[in-house]
Amino acid sequence: MSFDLQQAKRVVIKIGSALLVDSEGRIRQEWLNALADDIARLHKAGKQVLVVSSGSIAVGRRHLGLKGEALKLEEKQASAATGQIRLAHAYQEALHRHNITVAQMLLTPSDTEERRRHLNARATAFQLLSLGAVPIINENDTVATEEIRYGDNDRLAARVATMVSADALVLLSDIDGLYTADPRKNENATHIPVVEKITAEIDAMAGDAPVGISTGGMVTKLLAAKLAVQGGCAMVIAQGAKLNPVGSILDGGLCTWFLSAVKPRAARKKWIAGSLTPAGSVTVDDGAVSALNAGKSLLPAGVTGVDGHFDRGDSILVKNLNGERLGVGLSAFSSDDTKEILGLHSDEVKEKLGIDRKVEVIHRDDLALEA
Repeated sequence: MSFDLQQAKRVVIKIGSALLVDSEGRIRQEWLNALADDIARLHKAGKQVLVVSSGSIAVGRRHLGLKGEALKLEEKQASAATGQIRLAHAYQEALHRHNITVAQMLLTPSDTEERRRHLNARATAFQLLSLGAVPIINENDTVATEEIRYGDNDRLAARVATMVSADALVLLSDIDGLYTADPRKNENATHIPVVEKITAEIDAMAGDAPVGISTGGMVTKLLAAKLAVQGGCAMVIAQGAKLNPVGSILDGGLCTWFLSAVKPRAARKKWIAGSLTPAGSVTVDDGAVSALNAGKSLLPAGVTGVDGHFDRGDSILVKNLNGERLGVGLSAFSSDDTKEILGLHSDEVKEKLGIDRKVEVIHRDDLALEA
């Protein structure tokens, strides 16, 4: 059994520096244009696409005249600040040919892992996707220190994929998938098309990163695969150096798929239900109970009471009028704001709080009901 990229509704594509930037720090425009053609193909098929792109430091250091193998942290940050502008422009030009809008998102580990920032980043990404844009995401190297950096965009891509509940994560690499051994060193290495479970034996197959501007390797890709599949996202490793690398995957080209046993939405709900300690609770009326059981979000109109102190993004319990637990979810409002909007309809909430965003107390994707 494998995974067909054609089935995915939301796709994250990770692009490494070595694919996008040549050894002189120049963007490979022909390659990027071909990738843009692939993204347009996905868009035409009705899929949402996000891109996690490396390359800002490699591009920026050339324009700043920084040479040598190792850069100091502040030199990397300066290079990233310069390179991000050039990368964003290159993506904009490439996708403009297909009338696709590009947006830039710069993230740090805390933006995808700390609940409030996670919710904000997720909401921004969803808004961009709903408007037909392609978010171009990179680690915020200009402000992150070595202690708070991911260090490689494979793991960032996996975190982004789980954050946005993607169906598939595409890691474009210098190799066409996982082999039983490093094929650069062992001519008897055998390609593995599908990995249903990442075992110790699979871990042992990872080699070291090749020499060059790339900072990743099969080790980081397997770490990314573990994060992705735990979040309900299938992941594929494919050769990215050729033109139209995503198109090749769509057409059945050689690659390695890592399968997830759960769907993204189910994995997210499992994380919410089992990994977070509730900071408070809300009580809901019978109408809200029926709506929640029908798979809908919790609206302020159905909330009758608030207990405890919580902030936006905190985990809270949901109870019925008899005090029985219905489930747990991530609150879109603080406890103080929730008290202000008890029983109000959407238009009243927007006027009361002076906001212009969705007014669910808990979105259905952020709610895990008990069986």
